[in-house]
Amino acid sequence: MEALRFPVGRFEWNGEITPEQRQLWIEEIEQLPRKLRDAVDGLTEEQLNEPYRPGGWTVRQVVHHLADSHMNSLTRFKLALTEEQPTIKPYDEAAWAELADSREAPLELSLALLDQLHARWGRLLRSLSPEQWERTFIHPDSGVVRLDVNLGTYAWHGRHHTAHIAQLRKRKEW
Repeated sequence: MEALRFPVGRFEWNGEITPEQRQLWIEEIEQLPRKLRDAVDGLTEEQLNEPYRPGGWTVRQVVHHLADSHMNSLTRFKLALTEEQPTIKPYDEAAWAELADSREAPLELSLALLDQLHARWGRLLRSLSPEQWERTFIHPDSGVVRLDVNLGTYAWHGRHHTAHIAQLRKRKEW
């Protein structure tokens, strides 16, 4: 079950985050919309409503979750860049995934949103100074989070959920 839940492994980062590593993660953020579109290309409505694992979200919910989650992350970046160590508000991602827009809306709504969101986010990320990468926010569950670590988390997050879809397609031979 661990391989179905975490097909690319869990995100773990210990040690220094170099400018080169940040650059790789920024590229992943910028490339996610295209890779996600490729992952869902040609899927039928029935396939979009298939859970990626037993007890997991459907492909449709995963795509809409990525839009929800990454909108929240961009907001967290902006808060950390404009306020002194703000405390962010977490959200119940499982509850959001059960809302009608996540369960039923056409994928294109979130795919188009991710196209623009990631283009904008990439511009912001490429503009940050070394000092800005060290800025932090407080997550009530995770504690103090540096922006460079959050970047890595969300690069992984996109890879993680895109792999869920690819893994399902491979298992089902779609």
